Amino acid sequence: MGLIVVGLVLAAFSVAIVPLASTASASDGAIGVQSVSANVPMPVSVHIDAASSSCENSPGPTVTLSGILAVAGLGVETIFQNNVKGTHTHTEETMAAAVLIPAGETVSIPKQPVLGGTGGNPFIWVQFTDANGNAISDEIFLGRCVQGPFAADADFVISALARADITGGTCDNTGSTISLSGELSLSGIDANVIFRNNDNPVGGPHKNDQPLVVSIELIPPGMSIEFQKQPSLGGVGGNPWIYLAFLNAAGEPVSDTFLLGRCVQDF
Repeated sequence: MGLIVVGLVLAAFSVAIVPLASTASASDGAIGVQSVSANVPMPVSVHIDAASSSCENSPGPTVTLSGILAVAGLGVETIFQNNVKGTHTHTEETMAAAVLIPAGETVSIPKQPVLGGTGGNPFIWVQFTDANGNAISDEIFLGRCVQGPFAADADFVISALARADITGGTCDNTGSTISLSGELSLSGIDANVIFRNNDNPVGGPHKNDQPLVVSIELIPPGMSIEFQKQPSLGGVGGNPWIYLAFLNAAGEPVSDTFLLGRCVQDF
């Protein structure tokens, strides 16, 4: 089982900050309670198992697919800073990072049958697509129907919506904290199961044979992986300004760094 690696170039990431409530008036810039979201690229690994039956019968074979999807992971970095970025005064800054979703977190792909609709022991391929039908992997050859069961693996990148719900915490001269929870919503993943009467996808002894392509939904758009409330993330004291960015599994930013507000001042 080889890995099919598809490099995708994604558009610039968009970031939104939506206030949910506030523990202080807007005039003091307090962080309060907010929801932050950003479109991020999410590398995934997909493994499917395929069982075939009724290979010689009419109306045709049945292939049953199931499997798992594993995500590369998601983190967050918070920056606590006693001056707004861009000022020329002395700046004291601390950073805190947390893993929101560990690398390898999996989502199950439920078992579902695919009707081939053509007899004669066809050759079978599978290709992964996005929810709009655009290919995100090469065609992966499984084998002839009677040779099942089969397995296939593919690696590619999909778009996902990361959302963090942030709550302001303590704020005094000794330090400041926030807490957060949220979820990662995946874009949809489908699969094309392709049946051909020969094993050459670009032609062969039966060049006029038309493949039969059956599309099924593996991961519905919006399927989410929740991350639980994280331990408090802390930084400098003195009512700092607080920033946040989402990170990939390697600790690299995958969203803009944006300002949440000031720590809630209660000293």
